[in-house]
Amino acid sequence: MWNGINRRRFPRANYKCLITIKKRVTAKTISTYTENIGAGGICVLLKEDLGLFQGVDVELFLNESIPDIKCGGTIVWVVKKTDPNHKGTYHYDTGIEFIDIRPEDREKMSGVIDEILRTRRQK
Repeated sequence: MWNGINRRRFPRANYKCLITIKKRVTAKTISTYTENIGAGGICVLLKEDLGLFQGVDVELFLNESIPDIKCGGTIVWVVKKTDPNHKGTYHYDTGIEFIDIRPEDREKMSGVIDEILRTRRQK
């Protein structure tokens, strides 16, 4: 059993926001939405496996009131999943750890995540 969630230094929030991921080796850019976010990284569902420990450039669009956050990242885990709607098709649940993120951007993300978690606890 995977205990990664218990070892995270930053809380995660289920939150969909637009993200672009650029694989450094090929310069290929993918636009998708996050599954969840944390100040230390994100989880996204991709149509292809970008490769474990690959370096990527990330641009997050948290919401209209916060400027885009750009940083580097490393793919730290990938889980291949069958697409139940299309036989023989797979998706890749992908975890990206932020690197080279500016402290003020990490603080912005922490503020958004705290607000999401606080709002959900009140419901």
